[in-house]
Amino acid sequence: MSSIVNSLNVWAFHAVLGIASPWLNTVMSLLAQSYYLIIPIVAIYLFLKKDKSVFSFVVGAVVVFIVTDIIKMIVMEPRPCSVSDLQWINHVGCESSYSFPSNHATVLTGLSFFLAKYKYLRVLYIIWVIFVLFGRVYLGAHYLTDVIVGVVLSVIFYYIILKKKDVINNICSKILHKIAKPIYPKEFSNN
Repeated sequence: MSSIVNSLNVWAFHAVLGIASPWLNTVMSLLAQSYYLIIPIVAIYLFLKKDKSVFSFVVGAVVVFIVTDIIKMIVMEPRPCSVSDLQWINHVGCESSYSFPSNHATVLTGLSFFLAKYKYLRVLYIIWVIFVLFGRVYLGAHYLTDVIVGVVLSVIFYYIILKKKDVINNICSKILHKIAKPIYPKEFSNN
């Protein structure tokens, strides 16, 4: 099994090496950092739409990020860009954290579930996530298997969060109403 996984990862690095360019390196690096902007924009959008799922969206992203980081600290897999046998891969800089699983894949993938009633936003979001995840392998920050496992974990984690969505939304709504009563919208939808 390990041989198949290694072959898949090496195949992916060869595939992206064939299209590597300085221009694409810049684009993929910017996409990797864009989640610092995109996630808050989506959360603000949900809030302005008075969609209570904004609370489970934000709580889910934070919880999944923390859980993924804990998994990384337990597994301690080095990033491919820091492995001496893989110095031939395309990489632009090398992050110092661990590789498995991909935080980008784990945090970002499942957030699309919260956008189900916003058809166009959801489609744009999913396209963006696909490019971001491709970029993680392209930049040598993750093995393809890190991304695949991150996507699977994301679906599992967010499934659990969605099961508790109403509880999370109601608790957060009550807290925010007490803290920011003057600016807090009186009625949020129950979605």
